[in-house]
Amino acid sequence: QVQLVESGGGSVQPGGSLRLSCAASGFTISIYAMSWYRQAPGKERELVASISSAGGSRNYADSVKGRFTISRNNAKNTVYLQMNSLQPEDTAVYYCKVDYRTRTYWGQGTQVTVSS
Repeated sequence: QVQLVESGGGSVQPGGSLRLSCAASGFTISIYAMSWYRQAPGKERELVASISSAGGSRNYADSVKGRFTISRNNAKNTVYLQMNSLQPEDTAVYYCKVDYRTRTYWGQGTQVTVSS
């Protein structure tokens, strides 16, 4: 049974940092690209960052380039999102996603709130 579990969200002040984790189970992430998405209230879900199976290729939304870093530890079956210089507009629920075989799987999401 494929499962993605996000953790690490919370409330921070502008300029702060958080590190999100996405722990996968039921499959081995090592041969799959992984992605982080986010959804703010009243807005559509958007791609934040993605990483190739070996980690050699990473892509970011323009809004987070230079502030967020996606990484993976295939041995731990976990993907990370390091978020620095957080701003109020980064407030959203953050989701991990994988396209595994013929299906798309999402985690339950973790809330990130940036507020003074």
